[in-house]
This record gives sequence, structure tokens and C-alpha cells, in this order.
Amino acid sequence: MVSYMIGASAGRPVTKSQLAYETIKARILEGRYGPGYRLVLDQIGRELDVSAVPVREALRRLEAEELIEFERNVGARVVAIDPVAYQHAMQTVAIVEGAATGLAAPLLTAEALGRARALNDRMRRSLAEFDPVAFTALNAEFHEVLFGACPNPNLADLVQRCWTRLAAVRDSTFTSVPGRAPESVEEHERLLALIEGGAEPDEVERFARGHRMATLEAYLARER
Repeated sequence: MVSYMIGASAGRPVTKSQLAYETIKARILEGRYGPGYRLVLDQIGRELDVSAVPVREALRRLEAEELIEFERNVGARVVAIDPVAYQHAMQTVAIVEGAATGLAAPLLTAEALGRARALNDRMRRSLAEFDPVAFTALNAEFHEVLFGACPNPNLADLVQRCWTRLAAVRDSTFTSVPGRAPESVEEHERLLALIEGGAEPDEVERFARGHRMATLEAYLARER
């Protein structure tokens, strides 16, 4: 699950720059700062009781993550992701998450697999009164459990970065293509069966990648 927590609330001391960064990022991912929203340094600084300097540092970090962009004579705005950029981001997620899941598969414990199955059961039950945003959150948590044992920290970090980029869209694919949700649940069951059956990592990787790509294809088919 893409997660964000203000460091102070987690019991860790944070700098003013870090506080500004985590606060602004959380508001973007929550949708409070929507696409095109103008980020005014002084205004944010007053809200957080900090000067404009740490806010500017935070915005530069968010620019590097491609969550915001600077426009001449305008300032910082939240990036509006177009369909082509969304397609590219989803393709990237499919590749890196598939690889991470394949590497993690042999290391997943019975407890982790049980947790993933419980999440998928919740997703199945939620189909009766479908909430695409809640379903998407459960879906992210399910996949995070599966790639969480990935022994390559760089790859796991890359998956989280890709998820952060996708989360900035704030519009669940399942909102646009609700019929994809039941298919996704069934594919989760097949993925779990592969892992529990001791399938080779490359087979798990291919299936996990195809699962993500199927969601993208459903979205693109609707757009066409």
C-alpha cells in the first residue's frame, strides 16, 4: 500500500523541510491538492509555521518525484497526468512489481500468504457494494504483502516510487473500469495458487506482470 505518515506523528524528530515535504506529499496523494493546484510558498509556510525556505526545499524534492512542476511566472503546480503518462507509469509498475513479486515468492511465509488471502477475500466481499477507492486501497495492500519479501531493496523501493507516481492520479482505474474488479480478484487467487504451489520465480513474475497489464488493457479498451 502506498503509505505516507508525518514523521512527528510516528515518533521521529523531523526537520522543517521534511515536515513540509511529508505534509504536501500527503495532501497531493489524498487529493486535497488536485491536478493543477497552485502551491504558494508563503501560504503553506504560514499553515505549517515555517519559513518559505523549507517549503521551497520540499517542493524541489516533490519536483524530482514528478509530483509537481514549476511554471514560469506561475510557480509550483501539482502535475496533471495525461492518459499517455498514465499508460507509461502502469507499464513501469507492471515490470518492476512483477520482478519484485517473483523474487519475493520463494521467501513468503505462510503468515504472509494468509494475510494476502484474507485481503483478497475482503476484496471479493466488497464487490457486492463496490467502492472503487476502498477496493484500490485493498488491492495495493495485497500486492505490497506479496512483494514485501523482495530481497532486493532497490527494486522494492522502485516499486514504491512508481506507486507514488500513480497515486498522484488519484483516480482509481476501477472507477473507470469497475468490471475489471472481479477479474482482478480471480487473478489474485491464481497468483496465490502459483506461489503456494512452489512455482518458479520467473513464472510468478510473468503472471504478476500480466495481471497488472490486464488492468491497463481494460482501461485502454474503455478509452478507445
